[in-house]
Amino acid sequence: MSGTIYSLIPPLLAILMVIVTRRVLLSLGVGIVSAALLLHEFSITEAGKSMWGSFSAIFVSEGANGAGAALNTWNVYIIFFLLLLGLITAFISISGGSRAFGEWALKRVKTRVGAHLVTAFLGIIIFIDDYFNSLAVGQVSRPLTDRHRISRAKLAYLIDSTSAPICVVSPVSSWGAYIIGIIGTILAAHSVADITPFAAFVQMIPMNFYVIAAIAMVFIVSIYNVNLGVMKTHEQRAIDSGNVVDPDKKEVPGELKENLPVSDKGSVWDLVLPILALIVGVVVAMIWTGWANVAEGTAVTALAIFENTDVTGALLYGGLFGLLVTLIMFIRQATISQKISFELIPKGIVEGIKSMLPAIWILLLAWMIVDLIGQLETGVYLAGLVESSNLNIGMIPVIMFLLAGIMAFSTGTSWGTFGLMLPIAGQIAATVDITILLPAMSAVLAGSVFGDHCSPISDTTILSSTGAGSHHIDHVLTQLPYAIIAAVVASIGYLVLGFTNSTLIGLAVVLLMLVGIFIFAKQKRSSSSQAVNAAYNNK
Repeated sequence: MSGTIYSLIPPLLAILMVIVTRRVLLSLGVGIVSAALLLHEFSITEAGKSMWGSFSAIFVSEGANGAGAALNTWNVYIIFFLLLLGLITAFISISGGSRAFGEWALKRVKTRVGAHLVTAFLGIIIFIDDYFNSLAVGQVSRPLTDRHRISRAKLAYLIDSTSAPICVVSPVSSWGAYIIGIIGTILAAHSVADITPFAAFVQMIPMNFYVIAAIAMVFIVSIYNVNLGVMKTHEQRAIDSGNVVDPDKKEVPGELKENLPVSDKGSVWDLVLPILALIVGVVVAMIWTGWANVAEGTAVTALAIFENTDVTGALLYGGLFGLLVTLIMFIRQATISQKISFELIPKGIVEGIKSMLPAIWILLLAWMIVDLIGQLETGVYLAGLVESSNLNIGMIPVIMFLLAGIMAFSTGTSWGTFGLMLPIAGQIAATVDITILLPAMSAVLAGSVFGDHCSPISDTTILSSTGAGSHHIDHVLTQLPYAIIAAVVASIGYLVLGFTNSTLIGLAVVLLMLVGIFIFAKQKRSSSSQAVNAAYNNK
């Protein structure tokens, strides 16, 4: 049943169950079982072996050129980084850093709008990698948004909508290097010599209409407190009761389970220095590993460094450095304050690890279902539908955008969608009209990010929930309306781009629609939104 319409069943089943039952682990488990059964034509024994193989592959993979089993450092390092981040969070809390930063920020960022905007700008500034962005921005912003009674679901939306969108248009990022590498092979395959891969990537940036719309939506939502769908419930509860998460739900990813002792001697630096050390450590490690991996005789440029960097290794090294600085700050507090002692170290370790376990369980199952869906060739089936169809040239960009969105949504991976859909877009453009090449590829990049934003099995979505300390399903459901609005704007832009073959006209249409949304949000700023702000000001 691989590569057929039946391959769509597992991802759709898992996604529908998540929405209906709100139980993420159960839904992913059902998707995994159904995928394994379909893969082996309902042989229970073979399905069981396949599931075990997918689980073990998370930790151990085949070595290069048949060299035998080797540690799957990509996945293992991400897990270790999550655990390190949990430890950093716990000890920053014990040292009083989170409390002090929240009080400091509350005095300087006096409005909810300001808290929204600080988070959004942090998401844009930290663009080197989406995983790091999602987790680091959450750690910095959470004390501030909690003090201003902004729901964790809203925080997760702000983080998710400024991580992948920024990374996908940044040439100096792990995403940019990966995409430019694929573009280079496509240009070479179709003998396109009048433009370099880097120049092609830069020219595609203003064509990424979804990114433009998604970022614009973040600022519209932040300034005018636009709460759509169930986001209204989360925001109203946060204002009324101060509960930034649903108190009826347990196991919040990234959230400490117990109230740890907090030093009253803590300062802003007890949070800022560890987070700064984390950021510097990751950036330096990315540059160092990239520099070391550049092939001998190759020019060492910024692009070459990020193309060859070890992203997850850098996360691990940066996390270790951040933890070291955190422990130094903890020791400093323990020696000058009677509120905390070295006896809290074991408890801090246990609580820090426990805070990340919900995210790790979800991530493990998501990786398993993505692997099984890959074996079922769900993406190959969807891509084949496009290749076999007779598309109108003007429809190619919007079709690429929508199909990439469906594929990323179904498979939970934007990078996997890039790898499969960019070459297909190149093949179609080369066959039909080479002038549509860059618009078609930019639409693939945009659609992949859109689908990734909406998918509950996406690792980026999971890590955004973790960074914000939000329930995963709450983040998925609250982000959907905003992502869909941005996708509608982008789709219209790609229709215009396809039929006019003008980036300027397509971009102008997108910007005009965003201005219309901005004006509408300003004029229709609902009484409920004003009531929320009034209620907050009275707290």
